[in-house]
Amino acid sequence: MSTPSAATTPSSTPTPVGAAPAPDGTPQRRGSLGPVGLLLAGGVSVQFGGALAVLLMPRAGALGVVTLRLLAAALVLLLICRPRLRGHSRADWGTVVVFGVTMAAMNGLFYQAVDRIPLGAAVTLEVLGPLTLSVLSSRRALNLVWAGLALAGVFLLGGGGFSDLDPAGVAFALGAGAMWAAYIVFSARTGRRFPKADGLALAMVVAALLFLPLGMAEAGTKLLDPTTIALGSAVALLSSVLPYTLELLALRRLPASTFAILMSLEPAIAAAAGFLILNQALTVPEAAAIALVIAASMGAVRTQVGRGRPKTLDG
Repeated sequence: MSTPSAATTPSSTPTPVGAAPAPDGTPQRRGSLGPVGLLLAGGVSVQFGGALAVLLMPRAGALGVVTLRLLAAALVLLLICRPRLRGHSRADWGTVVVFGVTMAAMNGLFYQAVDRIPLGAAVTLEVLGPLTLSVLSSRRALNLVWAGLALAGVFLLGGGGFSDLDPAGVAFALGAGAMWAAYIVFSARTGRRFPKADGLALAMVVAALLFLPLGMAEAGTKLLDPTTIALGSAVALLSSVLPYTLELLALRRLPASTFAILMSLEPAIAAAAGFLILNQALTVPEAAAIALVIAASMGAVRTQVGRGRPKTLDG
């Protein structure tokens, strides 16, 4: 879940790998594994942070964990970015507030999902949101194939009717996917209106303030426990601060299309984290379902890139 803030620096995303041209005019590809490695490290950090959050839920509840994550991430980003508060229009502030609301909803719904269904299944369902957005923005017939492939994966994941998965968990994961799609749109708009990662820092503050009453209502004084605070800060570091930083570094040298393809691998990373940390083993149909959704995501992105310059997701 990322979350994943691909559009926090949208002006830099179209830069191809190895942006500096070689003497003969062709792009240099030496060192292209560097940004790819950063993104993969960020994906691993996000999903293992999610697994750690599941372990923290018995101490603070799902809403309490989200509150701790957002508060800690907001504090760190404010210290790092030190965003300027003056000089922004009403439209700028409206965009960043909607971005923060979307971020809060995405995190809240996702953690409600992983509190009820395995991490790999939750991320697989969640990734349908960005996949749908990619298919709709491309409007090519071939994307119907990728959509069908993704639906086949979801059908396998649910055992033909989600009888083996908690229905509420499935609904929360799908809702988180819808919010992830909205997050992509509003992160792009915020990134164009605010310099560097200032908009992200301000939106994180909005999200944290929105969730604070919910977290206090569920966890109460448990949020003040030193061990809980330490674990919540670790979740924030792994799930927000570290991956956002790695993504921002990688996107200076990596095209957005490659970023999107690598993000489609997150269900597999989540399944690995769930297995290693939470002992959530996958059945053969579940593994096949995750593979189908990953293939559909990668195919949809490649189809969109193949038509030339992709249409922007926010119009």
